Amino acid sequence: MAELMLVVYGTRNGSTQEIAECIGNSLRKEGLAVDVRPAADVRDVCPYSAVVVGGGLYANRWHRDARRFVRRHRRPLGDRSLWLFSSGPLDPSAGERDIPPVPGVRRIADRLGARGHATFGGRLDDTATGRLARMIVKSGKGGDFRDFGKVTAWASGIADALAGEEVRRRAARE
Repeated sequence: MAELMLVVYGTRNGSTQEIAECIGNSLRKEGLAVDVRPAADVRDVCPYSAVVVGGGLYANRWHRDARRFVRRHRRPLGDRSLWLFSSGPLDPSAGERDIPPVPGVRRIADRLGARGHATFGGRLDDTATGRLARMIVKSGKGGDFRDFGKVTAWASGIADALAGEEVRRRAARE
């Protein structure tokens, strides 16, 4: 599996970046070549055969950089293997059950034929920026609800799917 894969993210306080890095590291351990980058920094997705896009959830919407990335690259993304993830619930719910994507992310997944979506718990601590975030932390509702075991398992599923595609491509060539 020598093809290059891209993992991009939109984040405000760094939690989604850490999830994206975990996904990238997990995919590398599975033998994939992976770039992990902020969504706002990516100008071209053409070098990549597969893409994972993640966004932190704020007021039931993906982070602006993730939304803009998908809008800017919608055509080439439609021609690639694509997975999406969201991070944000500030409670244990994402670790207890599968949480469907919020409506805006669901539309993106449907329009671009995403192969999968996962919602992971979020993190909000006293280093958070923004008035609302600080109010949430002060009220005692912050914390770290990410389950990196679940993130790693999801990334392994992506690697397995890509390995299956490679086997099918080789068989078709023979």
